[in-house]
Amino acid sequence: MAKDCSFDIVSEYDKQELVNAVDQVKRELTTRFDLKNSNSKVELEQEKEIVITTNDEMKLKNIIDILQSKLVKRNLSIKILDPKPVENALGGNVRQVFELKKGLTQELAKKIVADIKGTKLKVQASIQGEQVRVTGKDKDDLQAVIQTLRQNADNYDVPLQFTNYR
Repeated sequence: MAKDCSFDIVSEYDKQELVNAVDQVKRELTTRFDLKNSNSKVELEQEKEIVITTNDEMKLKNIIDILQSKLVKRNLSIKILDPKPVENALGGNVRQVFELKKGLTQELAKKIVADIKGTKLKVQASIQGEQVRVTGKDKDDLQAVIQTLRQNADNYDVPLQFTNYR
């Protein structure tokens, strides 16, 4: 009797790596010449958002570039950043908030399920909260689904991970 195999599609990030990346950005702010005396701050608030405050928009762009490079070096996708509009802060400063995306929205989960059904493979996909579970009898079909989703990763606005492969 064949047993069903399955895996979950999730969108998460390593919190400790995120903390380390933000700490590296803070360290670089104190050593980098063009940002040394700019009263720039990068703060991670409740692991839900990153707030960047600095003197002007040029420095803000530089800090965002540093943040993105540190995230990539720590194997975190920059797709987890959801930028909000730049706003004016006290003392003539500018502030930008980046909300951190975690989990799949219902619309995105439905799109993933539709993409999986479009492959015409003998697998079933079901939405379970903020993740999608894919089950099937053949492990090769599950591998093909993972391969298809990785090839179409640009169509999704969050990074996808594949967990609980059984």
